[in-house]
Amino acid sequence: MYVLFEGIDTCGKSTQIALLKVKQPDIVTTHEPGGTDFGKKAREILLSDSLHSKRAELLLFLADRAEHYEEVVEPNKEHLVISDRGFISGIGYALANDDFDFNELVSLNRFALKDHFPDRVILFLTDLETLKERTSQKSLDGIELRGLEYLLRVQEHMKETVLRLGIPHLFIDATRPIEEIHQIILNYLKH
Repeated sequence: MYVLFEGIDTCGKSTQIALLKVKQPDIVTTHEPGGTDFGKKAREILLSDSLHSKRAELLLFLADRAEHYEEVVEPNKEHLVISDRGFISGIGYALANDDFDFNELVSLNRFALKDHFPDRVILFLTDLETLKERTSQKSLDGIELRGLEYLLRVQEHMKETVLRLGIPHLFIDATRPIEEIHQIILNYLKH
């Protein structure tokens, strides 16, 4: 089963993946961008926010996604594969960045993923107050520096994308206590 943990920065995805890995050490965990050798290079470019063209940024994310699917997800399809981010983020950020067409973005992602969308999506939803608190405790990368309102716009696009595509999902209130969220995720993955 291929599951995406989605959400904007500081919403707790990585924390929950680490907790899950402790309980189920046999799961395959990965992340986008950066889950492959190519992805590490792409991530460096993307997080530096050095690309002037939003189309170039989108295409670099898509190239990483295609490589990631080929190298990590597909060879492990007999296992539970948990990815910290994936195409839902890709579409959410692209829609927040420019006037990209939703259907065109879906089509490009279908191509990158060989027509295999994830089996489930767990989307962490946060609020402005929590986002302010959590981002104030870290140094921000180029994408985070675009602003909190921008990140919340991305989050709304992610939510809309999951709903429009009808992928089985769980929306999580990321402001809840860590252990409570962990139990909700464990229960969701059992079914």
